[in-house]
Amino acid sequence: MISGQPLLSSSDSSSVVVKDGIADALLKDLEDYGEDVLVGNTGFHLKNLRSFSVECPTQEQRSLVLWGSMELHDNNNTSTTFEISRGSSTVQEKLNKSRKLCNKSVEFDDDPSYAEDPRLIYINDPRKTNDEYEFTGNEIRTSKYTLITFLPKNLFIQFHRVAYLYFLAIAALNQLPPLAVFGRTVSLFPLLFVLCITAIKDGYEDWRRHRSDRKENNQEAPVLQSGKFRSKKWKRIRAGEVVKIYADETIPCDMVLLGTSDTSGLAYILTMNLDGESNLKTRYARQETASSVFEDCMVSGLIRCEQPNRNIYEFTANLEFNGQKFPLSQSNIVLRGCQLKNTDWIIGVVVYTGQETKAMLNSTVSPAKRSKLESYMNRETFWLFIFLLVMCSVVALGMCLWLHHHEEELDTLPYYRKIMIPISLYITMEMVRLGQSYFMIEDKHMYDSSSDSRFQCRSLNINEDLGQIRYVFSDKTGTLTENKMEFRQASVYGKNYGNSVFMVDNITDSAVGRRRWKLKSQVPVDIELMQLLRKGLAGGEGMAVHEFFLTLAACNTVIPMHTQSSSLDMGRSDAQEDVEVIEYQGESPDEQALVSAASAYGYTLCERMSGHIVIDVLGEKLRLDVLGLHEFDSVRKRMSVVRFPNNSMKVLVNGADTSMFRILAKNTEKDDQIRRATQTHLTEYSLQGLRTLVVAARDLTDAELEQWQCRFEDASTSLIDRTLKLRQTAALIECNLNLLGATAIDDKLQDGVPEAIEALRQAGLKVWLLTGDKQETAISIGLSCKLLTTDMQQIIINGNSEEECRNLLADAKTKYGVQSPNRTYQNSKLKRNAENGYLDLPHDGTRSSNGLQWHARKEERPIALIIDGNSLVYILEKDLESDVRILFPQIKLVVLCCRVAPLQKAGIVDMIKSRTDDLTLAIGDGANDVSMIQMADVGVGICGQEGRQAVMASDFAMGQFRFLKRLLLVHGHWNYQRVAYLVLYNFYRNAVFVLMLFWYILCTAFSTTSALTDWSSVFYSVIYTSIPTIVIGILDKDLSHRTLLQYPKLYGAGHRHEAYNLQLFWITMIDTLWQSFVLFYVPLFTYKESAIDIWSIGSLWTIAVVILVNMHLAMDIKRWVLITHAAVWGSIIITYTCMVVLDSIPIFPNYWTIYHLTKSPTYWLTIFLIIVVGLLPRFLVKVVHQIFWPSDIQIAREAELPKKPPERSKTDQGSS
Repeated sequence: MISGQPLLSSSDSSSVVVKDGIADALLKDLEDYGEDVLVGNTGFHLKNLRSFSVECPTQEQRSLVLWGSMELHDNNNTSTTFEISRGSSTVQEKLNKSRKLCNKSVEFDDDPSYAEDPRLIYINDPRKTNDEYEFTGNEIRTSKYTLITFLPKNLFIQFHRVAYLYFLAIAALNQLPPLAVFGRTVSLFPLLFVLCITAIKDGYEDWRRHRSDRKENNQEAPVLQSGKFRSKKWKRIRAGEVVKIYADETIPCDMVLLGTSDTSGLAYILTMNLDGESNLKTRYARQETASSVFEDCMVSGLIRCEQPNRNIYEFTANLEFNGQKFPLSQSNIVLRGCQLKNTDWIIGVVVYTGQETKAMLNSTVSPAKRSKLESYMNRETFWLFIFLLVMCSVVALGMCLWLHHHEEELDTLPYYRKIMIPISLYITMEMVRLGQSYFMIEDKHMYDSSSDSRFQCRSLNINEDLGQIRYVFSDKTGTLTENKMEFRQASVYGKNYGNSVFMVDNITDSAVGRRRWKLKSQVPVDIELMQLLRKGLAGGEGMAVHEFFLTLAACNTVIPMHTQSSSLDMGRSDAQEDVEVIEYQGESPDEQALVSAASAYGYTLCERMSGHIVIDVLGEKLRLDVLGLHEFDSVRKRMSVVRFPNNSMKVLVNGADTSMFRILAKNTEKDDQIRRATQTHLTEYSLQGLRTLVVAARDLTDAELEQWQCRFEDASTSLIDRTLKLRQTAALIECNLNLLGATAIDDKLQDGVPEAIEALRQAGLKVWLLTGDKQETAISIGLSCKLLTTDMQQIIINGNSEEECRNLLADAKTKYGVQSPNRTYQNSKLKRNAENGYLDLPHDGTRSSNGLQWHARKEERPIALIIDGNSLVYILEKDLESDVRILFPQIKLVVLCCRVAPLQKAGIVDMIKSRTDDLTLAIGDGANDVSMIQMADVGVGICGQEGRQAVMASDFAMGQFRFLKRLLLVHGHWNYQRVAYLVLYNFYRNAVFVLMLFWYILCTAFSTTSALTDWSSVFYSVIYTSIPTIVIGILDKDLSHRTLLQYPKLYGAGHRHEAYNLQLFWITMIDTLWQSFVLFYVPLFTYKESAIDIWSIGSLWTIAVVILVNMHLAMDIKRWVLITHAAVWGSIIITYTCMVVLDSIPIFPNYWTIYHLTKSPTYWLTIFLIIVVGLLPRFLVKVVHQIFWPSDIQIAREAELPKKPPERSKTDQGSS
């Protein structure tokens, strides 16, 4: 990248003022654009378009610039300007002449009403800077609490969980003696325990933040004070101060570069801490200040910059220095948190400090996500509350009737009080999720050796959602593909090259002495194209090839990195010679691939400075002085560079075909022939799944240069709509281009991607591919990764207007027999055949579902919807969404969206979430996938080539897409089955205990007497029955991982909610009612003739209920291992041990009861009867259901049973 660049885009829609005198001349052209333009004070407005493209102005219009506003739908657009080189006197004369012509042309007017008050930074004058404006200090604070605010703030946050309010109310009621279930202190223990554990965890995390903040704030950096650099703590640095940073040090604040150790003002920074990208970025100091700093001159001046904002890719400012005004952009600022690399030192002036730095403004946490199963728990909690209310009402009614007959016999009024909803459930769930996460992280099958990355669980509260995913939204580049670009083919001057390629050593002789260039990576080259280059530049084809590779080497932001090496030349007597190895560092893998390809063909980019670049062209050194660069952005979709090669003026352009073909010249029949041939080649490349770019160039006249230079300087120094004005300025020279050719880059699929997608489709998941590539490329990738199949019917929606999109949707509905009889469908939720994971068309003719009628067709083929970004704009923002959703049930698993922007990806996910009850998963690897990842119910980040920003925003992270298959089909299935059973079992084990005491209340005339001690009641949930629940929730497996991967349709159990649903909940409650009835009445029956006391019967109930719930759990365990046996049977032993200890304490009323009971055979017979009678109905129902109505999981389990091997003969046994 070269100097002076403002990088980036604007995402707003605004009006730009033009002169009244030219309004009439612009009206016709503005109507063609359909933009929203304010002409002087006339109030004239034109409606803006959804997308914007700048067409080539006609010859008569070139003296005027059509200014207008546009509405952008992408936050990653870029626009860059470069300063003028001082390399040539001829260039300087032309530039000086162009400055004089500025006043004769249409100028940009910066209307103050549209601009915020700029921030004024006086260089090396912090007192004046901070006295005039109240800027924040450089001290940062990432902690949430202080010593004073910790307790109230933490409690306030914790009690956002509604269940905690319920437990608090129960604990408060227990403080009233007539209503106390347990002792006052004992009743507070569970809630206080949970609150304290959470508070300790939060406090420890916040203490670590305080420690980190203190360490960072107390770091030191050299600050210019009284003419010398003196160390100063970071927290005391102020805006306006001049700071010096050395190599490998971290930037303490946002600074505008004034100078570097490089004479040209070049510096390299690593932005991994900011955006997660590991490649080096280039930043530049203005030549005017860099020369002064290098000569140790005092720098003073004024910077007018924008107010603090979180856009790390954009910076708009002006520098007033030595009476002149210069533009500053994103390439002139270094941000807090970045590291200085490959540069000895830099000097900069502080513009943003502390909490106003872009890094701190972007330090937001991911949105909190909640498990769907946990939301279902709230429904069941409500029903349990109603159930408890009914029980209390029954007791109250019985008490009233009893009091009516025994009013004079009571001194106090009794109350019934029990807790149906255990707080231990939430503690258990968190512990189980933690254990599940550990085993997912340690899964060796999800370890990526190529990137040395293990699976990461960044969110612990949505593990079970992995087993119920219905929609998977995937990025393409870097997610399905490797994002390691390789140059494959090229179309040059209408001819295709790349079919006959071979590998070369890529060593090129340099024009300087015996030094030779060697590319670090090998690139295959085409023999025929190499021979054409050797013939020279004669003829149109030779010149086209020359300019083609010159454009590839020049139109980029790649930085060449040189390292010395040696090579063994077998053909020379002096066998060893010096070879300089070149490695290219770039922000885009595409750019690196193109530059490497140009180098392989003899056009080696060997030097990039702030005002020029040097290209080694077939052994000859060629210096290209830089005039300016308009960088690639997603609105213009092309990159252009204005240069002076050998004092001639050219514009070299490459970009996407959709925008490039509109600005090509149409002069001769030969041009049309080349254009048609290139378009044919582009289609062929796209069908192969290759990424394509179109290359073009043309000469510039003096008049065109002067006109462009005037607009360029005006736009680059504007503080208002700078990006918009630069984009429109580029339209002056990006027109009437001569087509040179096109490139094709291969981005290979990752290993295992087709198999993973096929397995997900078989599991009933709908996989949507969201990519920014062109339609043909996306379809080709879809076919190669088995997302699309040849038997699928494709619905392609690629309209350029709302009406066109509506017609395409209507045609699709008509073609595939979909009707919407009434408008009520818009507000209805999509339904599906849960058995198959998608809506199957009935074979008997028609089926009605949600107002849809599916008409019988002769051929029922799966359908794939393919839609582009422009159409999505109309669908998401117009009244077309309902028409698309009508198609969704018929679209069998596949939707492919191409040419989509990052925010559109999030919009698609949000549309599915808001219109269905299904769980969504988004997976991506780049910063452009963050919004989609955070919008989905489950976000998965790929540790790829585009940095770690997607990983940092995700809930789970992995090294390869293929691991998603195991994550969902294996761990997702296990986690869902475990947690679903865990919730039902916890409801059961608590309810059976409460209902047992309920029957006791009814049989004791509603008295307040208790048969159980307070400690027994507390220990029941905390000690006696908790450990088996946790162990089973972490380790139990209904099926092996091999079976789950072999039969992906088993994943459908989560879609059908087989493990947890309302019907299953009520069946469990009915079984609970029966078991509690048996628990209470069997001991009464066996001991009806005895004189057993109330504490002895209570002791029997305690041990009986523990054994019963553990036997209930044992009946449902699918996989027995040593730790499972220890947990289940060990909990019974622990219960007996605790009871022996408690019954040995003389102060307790149940003193010595356990010793008397165990001596009696009736005691053991009673426990046996309770277990048999209590569990017999459940056992019979399970047997009948598994015999006559087996589930898919049960059938698979039976298939897993080891079969008896056939008997072998003695001869076979001996040989073996």
